[in-house]
Amino acid sequence: MHIVIIGSGVGGVSFAEKYRALCPDARLTLITRENDGYYSRPLLSRGFSTDTIEQSIILKPFDKLRAQSIDIISAAEVTAINPAERTVAVNGPDQQTLLSYDKLILAQGSSAFIPPPFRPYDELFFRLNNLVDLKKLRRFRQGFLDRNRRPAWAIIGGGLIGCEVASDLAVSGDPVTLYHASGRLMERQLVTEDSVSLLNVLKGSGVKVLLHQAVQGFSREGDKVSVNTDVSAAFDAVIVATGFKPRTELAEQAGLETGRGIKVNQRLQTSDEHIYALGDVAELPNGKLYAFILPIRNQALWLAGFLAGQESGDWQPPAFNPKAKVHGFEATHPYLF
Repeated sequence: MHIVIIGSGVGGVSFAEKYRALCPDARLTLITRENDGYYSRPLLSRGFSTDTIEQSIILKPFDKLRAQSIDIISAAEVTAINPAERTVAVNGPDQQTLLSYDKLILAQGSSAFIPPPFRPYDELFFRLNNLVDLKKLRRFRQGFLDRNRRPAWAIIGGGLIGCEVASDLAVSGDPVTLYHASGRLMERQLVTEDSVSLLNVLKGSGVKVLLHQAVQGFSREGDKVSVNTDVSAAFDAVIVATGFKPRTELAEQAGLETGRGIKVNQRLQTSDEHIYALGDVAELPNGKLYAFILPIRNQALWLAGFLAGQESGDWQPPAFNPKAKVHGFEATHPYLF
């Protein structure tokens, strides 16, 4: 049995480690775009108030996974899936190759969603979706710190990630302005009372919060970037944090059924019986995407047990209550997930 896993986030790695423990003789290959190791994606938004990324965010170097007899193809991209032949085309740093599989696990997660009006200005803003993005942001910021300056940031989006990033930059000492289209912060996750509390916490940490903002685009003004609303304002840098989009492109090209994500049944099986999906990218029959650590890990462990013949029945989502990593904020009501 050869199982190929695409993605080295919590879903892909948890599945690989669990399946290896259950089936010591199986062949496991994990393909990932990453090159730094297995890291905690949720901790990216705390990547400015910490001194070293390696100690705080990277959980396990890939060599530790290889030591468990998990073949890791890093800094590589799967360019095509052929369900009829049961192969994946891999474009790696040294060569292009075809890998055959008996079972394929799609765990490639999501990319940052950029609203269509912002896309023409892609070179004018940052995003924070992976470790490469964080390193780029940290290098940019360090250039200012080396000159005894603090960069002024604009964060576009007052959802979970936008609020977390704004908080972390502010407690790190940087001036931050947060733009949000709605009339309250994290309106999809928090009741009104907690949105008000969050607003007060962010303001208390020095974040300037602008609600009811219709950001129309961005423009370069010398070495500054302007955020264009009814009244434009210039900043050293802009971060767009307006949600995520499941990576469904490979599945679509392979003819798998997709919606918001890759559609799976209650056993995480796609429309192809040999291909499974889990994590951010998997859309369950109820239409939900479980894009949080606890349910993703739960999916991964369940699927490993299922494919090893030790689980039966259907996967059921566990009870979970994620929390925003905003310094000094605690919600008083359950999150609306």
